[in-house]
Amino acid sequence: MFRSYFSETWALTLGFGAKWRELRLEMRNDAIPFQHRQPMETRSSTGEMIEFREVTCTLGEEKVLREFSVSVSKGETLVLLGRSGSGKTTALKLINRLLLPTYGEVNVNGRKTEAWDKIALRRSIGWVIQESGLFPHYSVEANIAIVPRLERWPRDRVETRLTELMQIVGLPPDLRKRYPHQLSGGQRQRVGVARALAADPEILLMDEPFGALDAITRADIQKEFLRLQSNLRKTIVLVTHEVREALLLGTRIALLEKGSLLGLWTKEEFAHSTDPKIRQYLESDRAQLPI
Repeated sequence: MFRSYFSETWALTLGFGAKWRELRLEMRNDAIPFQHRQPMETRSSTGEMIEFREVTCTLGEEKVLREFSVSVSKGETLVLLGRSGSGKTTALKLINRLLLPTYGEVNVNGRKTEAWDKIALRRSIGWVIQESGLFPHYSVEANIAIVPRLERWPRDRVETRLTELMQIVGLPPDLRKRYPHQLSGGQRQRVGVARALAADPEILLMDEPFGALDAITRADIQKEFLRLQSNLRKTIVLVTHEVREALLLGTRIALLEKGSLLGLWTKEEFAHSTDPKIRQYLESDRAQLPI
């Protein structure tokens, strides 16, 4: 029995909860153990896919986000940049209702997250995390097909989507039957991206998705990400602590520090800013900046 933290975290985003261990047996028997839910429908009248409105989130005695307000437009990539503990991952968890705000509100497609069926919300949002979070005892094709199968897609539709996604993320067909331990780090991350895209979600949440890869592999995957985004135009919120990655992949950059939003800039504005806080980040990575 596996106890991967990343696999369990990813399972919780789909709403498996305590049933996540049962999923392996149920899928092996080709059963669908969970109720079918309708996909996300766009409801926002403003064109904003995600909105934080004066959000404060307290965990225990600590305020991990403080009066946080930001919006994400359809098709853009918003990067949440900051040091460890700045509140970046907390913001992601608020979007897919792994956490609820203490004050303020988070809207997804014009509806408060509290108003969403949390399982429907999470299955309608792609989630990519560091180390990919693959289920180690599932093959590549089983990992990718988890959400479509839970959503009761017909077999032929699942098969068509698997073939399509393998091509989209650059995975050769002969990897379909392999298991995560038989793949390279880059291949595992590509499977993680394919799984997040499997049900064609409008929104992708990416938490340090390339941080565990070596520099050469990370650069290759980042280029693939840019190619995919230019074609698919998903709404993406990407967490990173690397300035180079933020400038390379982001449409806009939100800089967080100790739970507070210091500002929001286009990547061009960020790269040429004279703000002392930004200059500190830029100088720390100046040799590798893409702009």
